[in-house]
Amino acid sequence: MPRPELSATRSLVWLYSSAPQRLALTALTALEREIGESLRPGVDHQVAHTRLAWWREECTRTAQGHPSHPLTRELSALFPPMGAPPLAGLGGLVDTAVWDLSRATFDTRRELTAYCERWSAAVIAPLTCLAVPEQTAARASASAVGANLREIELLLSLAPDARAGRLRVPLDELERADVPPESLARSPWSPALAGLLRARHHALRAALAAAVGSLPPEACRPLRGLMVWATMACVVSERAQARLPRESSPRDHHAPLDGWRAWRAARRVDRAASESTFRA
Repeated sequence: MPRPELSATRSLVWLYSSAPQRLALTALTALEREIGESLRPGVDHQVAHTRLAWWREECTRTAQGHPSHPLTRELSALFPPMGAPPLAGLGGLVDTAVWDLSRATFDTRRELTAYCERWSAAVIAPLTCLAVPEQTAARASASAVGANLREIELLLSLAPDARAGRLRVPLDELERADVPPESLARSPWSPALAGLLRARHHALRAALAAAVGSLPPEACRPLRGLMVWATMACVVSERAQARLPRESSPRDHHAPLDGWRAWRAARRVDRAASESTFRA
């Protein structure tokens, strides 16, 4: 199977996922990109809203089992009938795009967390349903993994997003740190902002480790791709933190040995699964 056009990190996730999850990840990434086209500079605002309204209806149709777009039909075909609809949260991709199109700010961490959870419900939940369809507890933990993954991604694009009018740090936290919101767009950042970001990177890696640790042991091997994703997110977060107070460019998010790091993460999952099976 040829590797699809994915980011470097998602390519590694794809490599260590099962065949059905690879197909789902490819379709979900393509769908995310297609919906995100409404945010492209130069697209008329009214046209963008019309596109997103259509995609919202399409996500609803898909969740109900009646997709009409080639991408959503391809995605739906991967899922047999299940008790809890695996694509019920697909509209989260539209919700987050609408938020970004309006350049809405997060007043509190609760709003930012809800944004990340919507993305997780759209992208991570279907992958988890394919891997462990009967394990509700595993799905809850994987959802938390996804929300933390997404916030790390937001921090990695903090400055360019701020220059586009999208602030990825809650306003109340900026106010408490006495950081002007407009300063997010300019690097190098102030000591106060760098300290805030440093603390957030550290907290996110800890939360991600806790969410991964809460996964049932028997779910880890089927979710090997997600485990690799979590590992690489932590690696890239550490790099971005080390570069503070300067912003990281997309080139800084990847290194020549990342393939080896992903392989080691996958091997740890396989080894732990083998030891668990042996003990049972």
